[in-house]
Amino acid sequence: MSTWNSRGLRGSTLEDLINRTIEQYRENGLALIQKIPTPITPINIDKASRHITLAYFDQKSTVDYIGVVQGYPVCFDAKECKVDTFPLHNIHEHQVVFMTEFEKQGGIAFLLLYYSHRNEYYYLSYKEMMKFWDRKSQGGRKSFTYPELRQEHFLKEGRQVLVPFLDGIAMDLEEREK
Repeated sequence: MSTWNSRGLRGSTLEDLINRTIEQYRENGLALIQKIPTPITPINIDKASRHITLAYFDQKSTVDYIGVVQGYPVCFDAKECKVDTFPLHNIHEHQVVFMTEFEKQGGIAFLLLYYSHRNEYYYLSYKEMMKFWDRKSQGGRKSFTYPELRQEHFLKEGRQVLVPFLDGIAMDLEEREK
């Protein structure tokens, strides 16, 4: 049983940006994606503000988002990184298992990384994530670094959306066809 407190809100700005992007994609008929709520049981509630201040997770969640993009099932998790090294312990084993099963069913699984100190978004494909995960599992580094990432998978700003992750999915699909 894991405990939750206000530390769990660290990625809420990233989540807000992704949620707005998802709404824009839905309005334009490009995607239908939903945020998967993490089931919690409240322990302490601040009576004045009616905010939950302590809770525990009822069960392990899978990923943050799941849906369909123009006929392709997708699932992804969003992670924020404040430095150039991303610790793999931020990706949980049960999430990797879920994403592996999702991919085996013909879906597209990925991580959306936000390097907040650089204000950059990165599309980490399932295949690339597994390269780092397998390296760790074989006794190698327990993290990956910014310079190890593929430059073409950094998402470019300037589109009509806040977090243009459909561009990452398009790149991923192109690479799968090769």
